[in-house]
Amino acid sequence: MKIENSIFFEQVARIGKAISSPKRLELLNLLSQSEKTVDVLAVELSMDIKLASAHLKALKEARLVTARRDGKFMVYRLSGQDVATLWVTLRQVAEAHLLELRHALGDMTSTTATVTPIDRMQLIAQAEKGEVIVIDVRPSAEYEAAHLPFARSLPLDELEARLEELPLDKEVVAYCRGPFCIMANQAVATLAAKGYQIRTIREGINEWRASGMPLEYA
Repeated sequence: MKIENSIFFEQVARIGKAISSPKRLELLNLLSQSEKTVDVLAVELSMDIKLASAHLKALKEARLVTARRDGKFMVYRLSGQDVATLWVTLRQVAEAHLLELRHALGDMTSTTATVTPIDRMQLIAQAEKGEVIVIDVRPSAEYEAAHLPFARSLPLDELEARLEELPLDKEVVAYCRGPFCIMANQAVATLAAKGYQIRTIREGINEWRASGMPLEYA
């Protein structure tokens, strides 16, 4: 029986079709942080629940996400860590080849001179010794799912109320969901105005994991 080669490409193309929507890529990025209900995803993306469900259905049909029922809620998660790695690779390829994306990222960080490249092992060592304070400004549920070694959970919406937890004599390093996330930049603005020595890193847990670096789990 002869099998046309096109059938193989057609199957792979199912993945490409599923991730061809910007909103579906946003959904994958959010789900790579932690599992979430449809309601939470809709709120985070300022999207109608029916539309969010339709996008999730397309991702599920391509086997990129799975779902389970928790009472009256449907909870979605990535079908595997390789899906998170796919997102990182796709973003890196886009950033390497699309000048428009690089310009957009440059505009996003132009007012934040404290975004710096890092030596991952050095950052772990400094955080372990208490030489720097690494803060995770994502929602606490995402921190509990996975976070950088020795990082503290300090969600952005709680930051100003919990300033006493951050010593003024230590450098603070903030991170969030990765290069497209602005929460760390917002944390910089808040803490710099209060006199803290603060910088951000572009990487989130997906970039960290894709590089083979360890993560911690609550």
